[in-house]
Amino acid sequence: MTASDDLVHLLIERRLTIAVAESLTGGMLVSELVSTPGASAAVLGGVVAYNTELKHSMLGVDSAVINVHGVVHPDVAAQMAVHVRELLAVGGLPADIGVSTTGVAGPEPQDGQPVGTVFVGVSLAGDVRVVQLDLSGDRESIRRQVVDRAIDEVLARLSEDAGA
Repeated sequence: MTASDDLVHLLIERRLTIAVAESLTGGMLVSELVSTPGASAAVLGGVVAYNTELKHSMLGVDSAVINVHGVVHPDVAAQMAVHVRELLAVGGLPADIGVSTTGVAGPEPQDGQPVGTVFVGVSLAGDVRVVQLDLSGDRESIRRQVVDRAIDEVLARLSEDAGA
C-alpha cells in the first residue's frame, strides 16, 4: 500500500474529509488521493489555483500578502489550506482537513524564491501548520516530491492529533 492509500483509509476510518488546494502540483495531489478505491468517502475535491489572481479570488488569500511577499510564502500556504476547507464545504459542513501546496517547481525562480522552495499547509481542527520544503531535482521530480511530502504531512498531523 502507498502512503496515499494509508491516508485515505485512515480518513475513512476516522470519518474525516479532506479538501485540497494546489498550485505547483497542478492537481497531482488530489489525483493521487482519488486513485485509492473508496476515496470518495473522504476526499471532497480539489482546487487548482495555478494563476496568482485565483489564489486571491477563489481561495481567499489576502491580496496584501500576495502583493508584499508573492505566492511562494508560508502565509499563502496557510490561507489556502484554511479557505479550501470552507470553499469545498458539503451540506454546510467544511472539510475536516485542508491541505495546500505552493512553491517553485522550475525551471526559473519565482517571486525571488529559488527553484525547489515549497510550502505545504495543513489545516485541521482550527490549527494550521505550514512546512517549508527545500527540494532539488527537475520540475517533475520536485512536483512528485511535494505530493509525497504533503501526504506525509497530513498523516503526521493526524497521528499527532490522535495522540493528543
